[in-house]
Amino acid sequence: MRQLIVNADDFGLTVQVNRGIIDAHREGIVTSTTLMANGGAFDAAVSMGRREYDLGIGVHLNLTEGLPVSPAFEIPTLVDRHGRLHLNPRRLLHGVVTRQVNLAEAKTELWQQIWKVFDTGILPTHLDGHKHVHILPGVSDIVVRLAQEFSIRSIRCPWEATPRFPFSVWTRNSWTAAAKQYLLGRTVSVFAGCFKEKLAKAGLVSPAHFYGLSQTGFLDARSIQDIVGNLPEGVSELMCHPGYFDADLAKTGTRLLAQREVEIRALTARPVRNLVADRGIQLIGYRQLGTHAQEREVAA
Repeated sequence: MRQLIVNADDFGLTVQVNRGIIDAHREGIVTSTTLMANGGAFDAAVSMGRREYDLGIGVHLNLTEGLPVSPAFEIPTLVDRHGRLHLNPRRLLHGVVTRQVNLAEAKTELWQQIWKVFDTGILPTHLDGHKHVHILPGVSDIVVRLAQEFSIRSIRCPWEATPRFPFSVWTRNSWTAAAKQYLLGRTVSVFAGCFKEKLAKAGLVSPAHFYGLSQTGFLDARSIQDIVGNLPEGVSELMCHPGYFDADLAKTGTRLLAQREVEIRALTARPVRNLVADRGIQLIGYRQLGTHAQEREVAA
């Protein structure tokens, strides 16, 4: 049996990103999303999410951007002089390795983010990380312990065993950006391979297959059809970033702007939906992940 979780990241980033995710769920193949506790449109996302009973909602752990949930004075090694999270994943990893970043502060902030979601009445289906910070050494151990503490049984593992280069790009600049993303995907997958072992040892589960990492910034209907058309047996996850572009999104500093609208069109495209049906692929959420058969599959 082929089962697919289609998870939309960045729920709560802006109101228009929220709306795009909901549209991609209602009219397309999105089954799951992850909520940014420190997002500027968090409250709006919670309100919208409560009306979508079939949409699974997890926590999108964030240590790199925006205002923290914790008071800035409690996490000084994670924030700049304006009290904002500012370390990109590379700098965050360097800070952890050199002990310039206090991991106890990272635990404080991540705990507060998870609790903020629980405090709304939402029971998170899973955890993942903004820019995949949840798999970084040091941080990953914290995330595993927090998942156990909050009784969250599933965590994303962004390990792409068979990455697909986004060949639909045409310009030289696009090819360069796509090549950089592909190489970034290879790097993330190295860390994710180690993280996969930690999840198995901790008794936590994740889909056996993962897609969308190498295509981040270039995900379109053609690439989704390529993924769906070659989906292996078992449980897979496709990561996506649907949303509508507006001034609020531009202010966040994200590089995914108009691309988010491309993804809405792709995720709701009739040929994509028809291919999912024709291939007999069951669309599920993280709530459905974790049967004994799936656990054996993840452990393997």
